[in-house]
This record gives sequence, structure tokens and C-alpha cells, in this order.
Amino acid sequence: MKTLLNSSQNPIQANTKMGRAIVRCMTVGLICSVAMLPTLAFGSVESSLAAVQDKLVGTLLPLAAMLGLGIAGLSFVAGHPNARAHFIYAIVGAIVGFGSESIVSFIRGLIH
Repeated sequence: MKTLLNSSQNPIQANTKMGRAIVRCMTVGLICSVAMLPTLAFGSVESSLAAVQDKLVGTLLPLAAMLGLGIAGLSFVAGHPNARAHFIYAIVGAIVGFGSESIVSFIRGLIH
């Protein structure tokens, strides 16, 4: 088992890091599924898909944009070497997140 790990890691630390990553992924999946559950419970496929799109575009994307801006601001304050890149990515993400409803309606107008 020691051959699979770096010399600086012991097995307990490696399992803890992987366990934390798995817990984070499961938590995000659970939050997304709980957020979508009331929407998917009633209605036809088209109305369910429209409701999921409205929930994603109206709630989750702006929330993700605000979280990205907050994390980028914290990395900037903490003096992280890549803080400027984080901040630029967060601004681009916020533009996409808050403008996603307009982007979707623009694409719908092009298709129809």
C-alpha cells in the first residue's frame, strides 16, 4: 500500500482527503436533487424540463456566481498567488450566471 502513496502521505491522510472529496460531491448532488425534487414531482415531461431550466437559470446559476465571487474575494484577501485569475474567472462566471436567462431566451429566439 505504501507504493501507491507519496512518501509524505500516510494512508490515513490519503483516505481522509479522498473521503472529503467524496463527501463534497455527494453533498452537492444531494442539494441539487433536493432543489429539483418538488419541480419534478408534478407535471408532464415538457413542463418538468421547463421548470428545471427555470430553477437552474433563476436560482442555481446566480447562486454559484455569488459563491465564486465570494471565494475569489477571500483568495484575494488571503494573498493567494492566483487570486487575480480567480477573480477574473469569477467575474466571467457571474456574467454568465446572471445573464444566463437572457442567453437562453436569445438562443430560443434564434431557434424558433
